[in-house]
Amino acid sequence: MKKLFLNFLKTLLFLIFSSIIHANADDLFNKGKVVFLEAGNCATCHALSDAGSNAMIGPNLNEIRPDIQRIIMAVRNGIGVMPAMEGILSDEEIDAVAHYVSISAEQ
Repeated sequence: MKKLFLNFLKTLLFLIFSSIIHANADDLFNKGKVVFLEAGNCATCHALSDAGSNAMIGPNLNEIRPDIQRIIMAVRNGIGVMPAMEGILSDEEIDAVAHYVSISAEQ
């Protein structure tokens, strides 16, 4: 009986922590989408289906599917005609938009 209770408790804790992590990830995704559309002004130049943007100035993010580190580097430092956003966007906003783009570009 004790073993059954411990297994139940482990399962319950796992479900609770999984839902907390998932909720936090969704919050980060949603914040990143807001940064992409508003503060970062990314939709002005980049096509990304999830954001409903179809601009053709910068690369189509659905086509190149950049990983999160590539996005962070490009957003912080700029690349080509894209300006550096470090100092314009906070570290939290940069992380959020990178998370958002890396996930939504894969879909």
